[in-house]
Amino acid sequence: MTFPASSDRPQGQLDLAGIDPLQNREFSIRKRDGRVEPFNEERIFLAIEATFKVEHDVVKDAALPEGLLATVRDIADRVAGHAKGLAVQGEDLSVERIQDLVELELMQDGHLAIARRFILYREERRRARALRGDRDVDGQPQAEIKITLADGTVQPLDPQRIRRDLMQACRGLEDRCSWREMAEEVMTSLYDGVRSSEVEQALIMTAKARIEREPAYTYVAARLLLNTIYKEVLPAGFAPLEVAAAHRAHFKDYITHGIQVGRLTKELAGFDLDRVAAALRLERDDKFTYMGLQTIYDRYLLHEKDRRIESPQYFWMRVSMGLAMKEEDKNARAIEFYEVLSKFLLTSSTPTLFNSGTLHPQLSSCYLSTVMDDLDHIFKVISDDAKLSKWAGGLGNDWTNVRATGSRIRGTNGRSQGVIPFLKVANDTAVAVNQGGKRKGAMCAYLETWHLDIEDFLELRKNTGDERRRTHDMNTANWIPDLFMKRLAAQATWTLFSPSDVPDLHELYGAAFERRYEEYEAMADRGEIALFKRVDATHLWRKMLTMLFETGHPWVTFKDPSNVRSPQDHVGVVHNSNLCTEILLNTSAEETAVCNLASVNMPNHIGENGQFDEALLAKTIRTAMRMLDNVIDINFYPTPEAQTANLRHRPVGLGLMGFQDALYKMRIPYASQAAVDFADRSMEAISYYAILSSSELAAERGAYQSFKGSKWDRGLLPIDTLKLLEKERAPGDFQVDLSVSKDWAPVRESVKKHGMRNSNCMAIAPTATISNITGVSQSIEPTYKNLYAKSNLSGEFTTVNTYLIEDLKALGLWDPEMLDDLKYFDGSVLEIERIPDPIKEVYRTSFEIDPEWIIEAASRRQKWIDMGQSLNLYIAAPSGRKLNDMYFLSWRKGLKTTYYLRSVAATSVEKSTLDVNRRGVQPRWMKNKSASANIKIDRPEAAPAVAVAAKEDGNLETVTAGTADTLPKACSITDPGCESCQ
Repeated sequence: MTFPASSDRPQGQLDLAGIDPLQNREFSIRKRDGRVEPFNEERIFLAIEATFKVEHDVVKDAALPEGLLATVRDIADRVAGHAKGLAVQGEDLSVERIQDLVELELMQDGHLAIARRFILYREERRRARALRGDRDVDGQPQAEIKITLADGTVQPLDPQRIRRDLMQACRGLEDRCSWREMAEEVMTSLYDGVRSSEVEQALIMTAKARIEREPAYTYVAARLLLNTIYKEVLPAGFAPLEVAAAHRAHFKDYITHGIQVGRLTKELAGFDLDRVAAALRLERDDKFTYMGLQTIYDRYLLHEKDRRIESPQYFWMRVSMGLAMKEEDKNARAIEFYEVLSKFLLTSSTPTLFNSGTLHPQLSSCYLSTVMDDLDHIFKVISDDAKLSKWAGGLGNDWTNVRATGSRIRGTNGRSQGVIPFLKVANDTAVAVNQGGKRKGAMCAYLETWHLDIEDFLELRKNTGDERRRTHDMNTANWIPDLFMKRLAAQATWTLFSPSDVPDLHELYGAAFERRYEEYEAMADRGEIALFKRVDATHLWRKMLTMLFETGHPWVTFKDPSNVRSPQDHVGVVHNSNLCTEILLNTSAEETAVCNLASVNMPNHIGENGQFDEALLAKTIRTAMRMLDNVIDINFYPTPEAQTANLRHRPVGLGLMGFQDALYKMRIPYASQAAVDFADRSMEAISYYAILSSSELAAERGAYQSFKGSKWDRGLLPIDTLKLLEKERAPGDFQVDLSVSKDWAPVRESVKKHGMRNSNCMAIAPTATISNITGVSQSIEPTYKNLYAKSNLSGEFTTVNTYLIEDLKALGLWDPEMLDDLKYFDGSVLEIERIPDPIKEVYRTSFEIDPEWIIEAASRRQKWIDMGQSLNLYIAAPSGRKLNDMYFLSWRKGLKTTYYLRSVAATSVEKSTLDVNRRGVQPRWMKNKSASANIKIDRPEAAPAVAVAAKEDGNLETVTAGTADTLPKACSITDPGCESCQ
């Protein structure tokens, strides 16, 4: 061993000149645990060599190139010489001191990258020792990572606390989730001085990253987030094992503080807070998935100065108390409501969850208005829209009354610019008033198909053309009369009018509309109406479908079935639907229709035996209808027209979510007659108990004001109104199943005796957000993909089909290779050969299901619903013919409305990090292949560019596959801008 000359060392370096190297002297080194061992120079060499190998990609057992090996030996010699020199000067050598010398020598020799790797290696080893709890000779931790607390103080990080938190988060899941692996990973990610909040986030992210391999980690991540929430909400010093008692003890303080800071209404103080607190069931926090809990943490839990003041169970109880405030026994009712919410049997809509129990209880989801052909009223409605949007209401505006371009303006003797410029103003209003800063403003404009501006209306969402005539932030929908569909089938002409020339046409439907429309056409032929345009119906229809495919708008909705089957035909006309096309209520200049929503969680009404629990459903619905009816009296109404309509008619919309999950629990494929039958039977049960419950409420509280003369009063239930629609249609244009499975006599007798408390009872909303909260599939949607990344306002979440994985585990098929296969095939199982065919049928995804199955299931539901349903349609290989057939089938099957058209890209991102050859088969998107012998889904290799352009706002709903190292990304099925009706 040689020593370097002192004259060659940089200034400040230890001067070894004149020191006898004492080659034969024995030196010792003190280990971290206090033991003393002989100094071993070879260990220094091996440590430096290992670092060089990592930096230069040399495998562990291979030799370094000769030049690098000489460099390593030279550095090792110098370090050893420095160490011995220090020992001669009397310093007690230690492992840490030797490593310091290695770092110094590497940096001074110019090997900065190697030094960096050595430093990281030291840090990883230090964390590992800290995790193991290694102690020195004095019993002190060998390696300490300091943690910075929220108040700025610094203290040693307690590795045992991390272990305890992870062990607690994995309780009951130990056979699936390893807290030890997580603890080791967390410790390697921390640094000295790490903030306490970063430690908490590291725990959560470590669990989150494992969800794609083992879905049970979603509950681990949720429990870790719960720890953060509890510490934020509860007083300092509570013991982790006493968190339930701490919740009950703190509940009264939570209510008092919430009132003091203006977040809660003082009426909550009038409850028996001890009784209510005793009803809290903290164990139900374990029902949350990570995405569900993160969603309510980010957007629903009340906060003061960015600090949450309520936990999840406080949240459910606050909503329940807010809905029970006017009940005679409000404490008992609050607990009743809490039971259905906290058990995830039912979830109220987002506005109700946001605002119940607060100073501004705007609890309603949807507002529908009609714009009159008057400048004052046009801007009044726009002003009303701003007020309604501020308090989280989704808006549906009917613009058909506004005169068309070129119409005469009597007051000025000028010519109108039509409806389009006003729609631009409405669009910008929705952008400006973004629902109180919580989410984007959401609005949909409706126009009837005979309006002279309809062709310009179709182009509102195009990305080209005059921007002053584009509304990129507003949804649009066609309000289509049956006569247009008949003309289309006959390949006849269609006449466009200005509503100023045909003022009563918008108020008519069915046979009355048809007669009057033909009279106006005759008048135009005689020259009595100057402003009109005659077009080929097929040409207009083609343009409607083209724009729908290219821009996602306008949606296709049907005027006549919405009106012919309306319970309220005696007091007005349904002029339009809402933002999500499921609400169908009368509107006028005096009334802005309002609807209040909640959704039954279907899979939680399927027993462990896979049977539909109708008794539990009946109990849930009875409570749900009471909660919804209470909304009407408690609600904060931003406009008098909204209050007038809601108090007069009292409509509510009870829907469902998790339909696909329910099918999984019953082992039923979505594309099957059994699924159609379940859609029919389950919706009949929901309709039965919803109508019966509303009638029972009428017996207790009285019928709604406009009940007399309604279809209810005339003995017509929703199922009966199908006969009225059948009379309006030609035989081939009515293809609706009319079967009934229940004895409806008790319901009919109750309605006849007591009337109805609510003019409308049922509507199926998209439930994008509330289904995330409760961890089930959206609404009536089929599964999008079995594995993908879902994005919303709370971030990006791995979404994995837990039912599929459990089945694969049972078959011994769930392994890393299967995970790679799911990624490779974009979440589809159809071409993974080792999966049995019956499993493949159950787990078909949305674009692998023929649209006819979706439409037929929707038709079976629609016959029982007094309003509508948000129905997305999926098509894997769109063409003009397929779109035409799909929407004609929807009309003939009696659907009132449709929602988004979902299509899928024809190409995909290359899967660069997966072994394509190993699988020996191309993904479905790379070849033209049908899904099965029975269901033909063409996927051509080339498609119009517009068909594959994914849009952020959810317009086209196009999907592209992800790369192998990132999951496929969801299209805008969960578009945060579409949540006003959730």
